Amino acid sequence: MTTVGEYLFQRLKSLGVDHIFGVPGDYVLSLMDVMIESPVNLVCTCNELNAGYAADAYARVKGIGAVCVTYGVGGFSLVNAVVGAYAERVPLVVISGAPNSSVKQQNLLLHHTTGDYNLQFSIMEKATVAAAILNNPAQAALQIDQILAACIHHKRPVYLEIPCDIVNQPCLIPESCIYISEKLTDKDALKEAVEEAVNLLDKSTKPVILAGVEFHRFNLQDKLLKLLEVTGYPLATTLLGKSCLSEMHPQFIGTYVGALSRDYVSQRLEGADCVLCLGAIMSDMNLGGFTAKLDSNKLINANSEKVKVKHHFYQPVYLGDFIDGLIENLQKKELIELDIKPASDLLASSYEIKPEAKLTNVRFYERMNHFIAQKSFVISDTGDAIVATIDLLMPNKTDFIGQAFYLSIGYSIPACLGVCFASPATRQIVFVGDGAFQMTAQELSTIIRHKFNPVIFLINNDGYTIERVINDNLYNDLQPWKYHQLPAVFGDSWSCVVRTEDELESALKKADAIEDKICFIEVILDRFDCSEGLTRLGRALKSANTDQS
Repeated sequence: MTTVGEYLFQRLKSLGVDHIFGVPGDYVLSLMDVMIESPVNLVCTCNELNAGYAADAYARVKGIGAVCVTYGVGGFSLVNAVVGAYAERVPLVVISGAPNSSVKQQNLLLHHTTGDYNLQFSIMEKATVAAAILNNPAQAALQIDQILAACIHHKRPVYLEIPCDIVNQPCLIPESCIYISEKLTDKDALKEAVEEAVNLLDKSTKPVILAGVEFHRFNLQDKLLKLLEVTGYPLATTLLGKSCLSEMHPQFIGTYVGALSRDYVSQRLEGADCVLCLGAIMSDMNLGGFTAKLDSNKLINANSEKVKVKHHFYQPVYLGDFIDGLIENLQKKELIELDIKPASDLLASSYEIKPEAKLTNVRFYERMNHFIAQKSFVISDTGDAIVATIDLLMPNKTDFIGQAFYLSIGYSIPACLGVCFASPATRQIVFVGDGAFQMTAQELSTIIRHKFNPVIFLINNDGYTIERVINDNLYNDLQPWKYHQLPAVFGDSWSCVVRTEDELESALKKADAIEDKICFIEVILDRFDCSEGLTRLGRALKSANTDQS
């Protein structure tokens, strides 16, 4: 026998959740009291949206994350983060306190509500793959198990709403553990999918693998390594799939984002006679504003539960099973035929500082490619930052996170907090524009509060540059903050502002030497100094908007 609240946190702990992010409020205080006494740690953030972003990033690293908020004002503030997690297949457990069950039955008008006690549930139900209100303590344990199983299976958010009078009610511990459904595969569909795919690949002379985000979500990196070893094929990743493998691997050629990619990468993908696309979300940003030119007649597209070969669909076929089938049946191609130019060649030439030279976008990110070290964790915000980091190379044991599909501006600073807790052995490196930073800047205080030591690069180019490239107008202007002075307001930190290459070099040496506090470097660039990829993206989006109008 245990209580509903205790059971929830015990189950989350058993799944690997050591930290839950949240904001207190009267309808969730009793639940948070239980959490504090549980083996799970509560991390309070500055607001609910930031808690959601932090839990999202934590889940990307640990395989599952959780956020806990109060009813109404908390839940509704969280919705944007939940929808982003849904879009990008992030296993996030959303927990909300709720008014007392008896009060709800009387339809009283309570604070933090509209009078409609089903409103928050109905919204969250649409933004998650499974949702439940725990009204009956006798059924609560079973409901919790079902909801958590859905989260793990689908790799998407789920929602649990717990009235405050239910939290400490007794419930029986089920005899069996959480039931996680096996990945379903129809053996006949798998056999036919593998046969057709192998037939195409064996006939091809210039095949290439395009790997996506599902290698992260389903922990299939080892299978990808084996596939590369068996076939010898070159590998590119989508932006969401970036760092699913060490980008120093000799068969890794770069990140493919349509016209945003380096010329060699786009030519190699679009000139391939067979593209083996595995685990990718084919969104507009992943495809460079739909500038990607992948011929469907030369495309094998396999996702977590289905395979499409040219125009033929096979399902249910689990991605891992499909890769196993390819490994067993494919033959190795001769390297000389495959035209592999490793992306690691980008680091072949050393970076030479030009003293007193004004910093430019190109030179800054060129320097960053030589700054990122092993056991780092790169986090990039929406805007020119995520576009400019396409060709930053992730060494072995270095990962990358960016909201490359949903593209919510302001994600990176609270995401950094989540990664700090999920991967404390790495050093977090954040790239955030001034516009994105103004969205969620206050979460710096929580990072400082917990004495983490990320290096944050604030790219100050005077406003919403990504919007300026699409359509420049006064709505892209911002009040210019003295960004590098803000960390000191929040607490113990080190910060500076750099305008030239030698100033940047001095700042990097200082940041390398500081291990016990946050390092915040404000990088001053000209207003329209952006990556070449962003310029191309702006043209693509302008063209798309014009066509739609």
